[in-house]
Amino acid sequence: QVLLEESGGGLVQPGGSLRLSCAVSGLTYTGYTSGWFRQAPGKERVLVAAISWDGTQTSYDNSVKGRFTVSRDNAKNTSYLQMNSLEPEDTAVYFCAATYYIAGTRTKIHDYDYWGQGTQVTVSS
Repeated sequence: QVLLEESGGGLVQPGGSLRLSCAVSGLTYTGYTSGWFRQAPGKERVLVAAISWDGTQTSYDNSVKGRFTVSRDNAKNTSYLQMNSLEPEDTAVYFCAATYYIAGTRTKIHDYDYWGQGTQVTVSS
């Protein structure tokens, strides 16, 4: 059984930072591209960042470029999303996702086969 489990969400003040983690089990993580998506209330789920299976390629939504950094540790079957300079507009449930793909990153929701349950990130003073 493939499981993706996010952690690290919470309440943070504007300008603060959080680091999300996504622990993957039930598959050999090498070869799987990983993505981070978010869904705000009443809005569609959208890509935040994606990283290729070997960590050499990344993709970011324009709204988070320069503030968020995606990374991974294949030895630990884990991907990370470092979020700095958080804004109230970043408030959402954050989901990690994975799919087998070795040619770069994937950026569409339907590209991904496996999903976590999500972790809430709230940016508020």
